[in-house]
Amino acid sequence: MRTAGAILLAIGIAAPFLAGNFLIFQLTMMLIYAIAILGLNILTGINGQFSLGHGAFYAVGAYTAAIMMDQFGVGYLWTLPAAGIVCFVVGFLFGLPALRLEGVYLALATFALAVVTPQLFKLSPFEHWTSGVMGIVISKPDAPFGLPLNPDQWLYFLTFAIGLLAYVCARNLVGSRTGRALMAIRDNPIAAGSMGVNTPLFKSLAFGVSALYTGVAGALGAIVVQYISPDSFTFTLSVALVVGLVVGGVGWLPGALFGGAFIMFVPNIAEELSKGLSGAVYGAIMILMMYAIPTGLGGLLKAALTALSKRSKTR
Repeated sequence: MRTAGAILLAIGIAAPFLAGNFLIFQLTMMLIYAIAILGLNILTGINGQFSLGHGAFYAVGAYTAAIMMDQFGVGYLWTLPAAGIVCFVVGFLFGLPALRLEGVYLALATFALAVVTPQLFKLSPFEHWTSGVMGIVISKPDAPFGLPLNPDQWLYFLTFAIGLLAYVCARNLVGSRTGRALMAIRDNPIAAGSMGVNTPLFKSLAFGVSALYTGVAGALGAIVVQYISPDSFTFTLSVALVVGLVVGGVGWLPGALFGGAFIMFVPNIAEELSKGLSGAVYGAIMILMMYAIPTGLGGLLKAALTALSKRSKTR
């Protein structure tokens, strides 16, 4: 695993110097989706709460960054922690009433959140800030300190660094007492409560932390794409994040990278195979993947490592 991680790190550092600007843009978006999936994995894979509404947190983070840059002239780097804080508060507050919901009822509540949130940005009371259906245009930042990087390369490395930081923080969270409490709630909430775990607090915190990750991803997405509008954050985005979570492996943090790659590149591959039936091809690819690896790439990797371990012991 360490060797594979080192190889991926080396490839990630070298990629923007070997690829064109459009491919760099795609790789940057892949990393942004991976950060959002990482946050969803904390909520679903680690804490056991299912969400179909993380596209709403992505939208809130994107609009937070865009409004701060467009209306107040705030530097783009400062908008990232601001978007994370705003989304943490929104996620924590949403998690409080969601404590009474589980399973399909929680999924329905988060579905409603994903559908309603983009429509709120179209309302006339907020139009002064959000520009309504017209959206907000953002200028692409240049590399600071005179670094010999074009804007696409700089945004890639910025996203790459934030993604690494987000992964390290998530890994430390899972390995901490808080992470063990979240997993205990996932496995058996009644037993966790009897052991002294404050179940309502930790479930709300899981929502908040998950929303924080997704909000930072949304802010990065707004800066990279340079334009946002309410129609950019349809329910399809929430579904795509869930698809990336399942493909990468629920509960396996590194799988977020593979999930981000899937939702970024597979639709393009499906469109190349058949422009008229790209949706059907994309669905067929997902069905084949779920049939071949129902536990996701994380489960496949764990099974392969277990088989190699047993084979080495028999020798």
